[in-house]
Amino acid sequence: MSYELTGKLIAKYNTVQRTETFKTREFVVEKSDDINGRIITNYIKFQAIQDKTNIIDKLNIGDEVKVYFNIKGSKWEKDGKINYITNLDAWRIEQILQGNTPASGEDGHLEPLDTFSSNPSNAVDDLPF
Repeated sequence: MSYELTGKLIAKYNTVQRTETFKTREFVVEKSDDINGRIITNYIKFQAIQDKTNIIDKLNIGDEVKVYFNIKGSKWEKDGKINYITNLDAWRIEQILQGNTPASGEDGHLEPLDTFSSNPSNAVDDLPF
């Protein structure tokens, strides 16, 4: 099951090569909600893994974004102690446009940054209709 969250990108970190075949990159999104007239702000840290570590390359700190992610949990045991770890694995991110900036869609979202093509004139129309 996938989830999504909209907020402001406030931090992005360098890619970390965890093992010879596994790499991660973390980033943080600030999410504010008005709950009964009181603004509650949360800071959500996501991780992108493997070939998705570059999905935030084109984003800047302060950009409004929509993050699509999965929740992953694991159990870790050492010296008879058990710990549970939860990761929010981001697999797609979109920049949300503000103000008068043109948007590619009516809802104000750009193309997903992990699939964006800067030259749509080269697109091949292979649909059968």
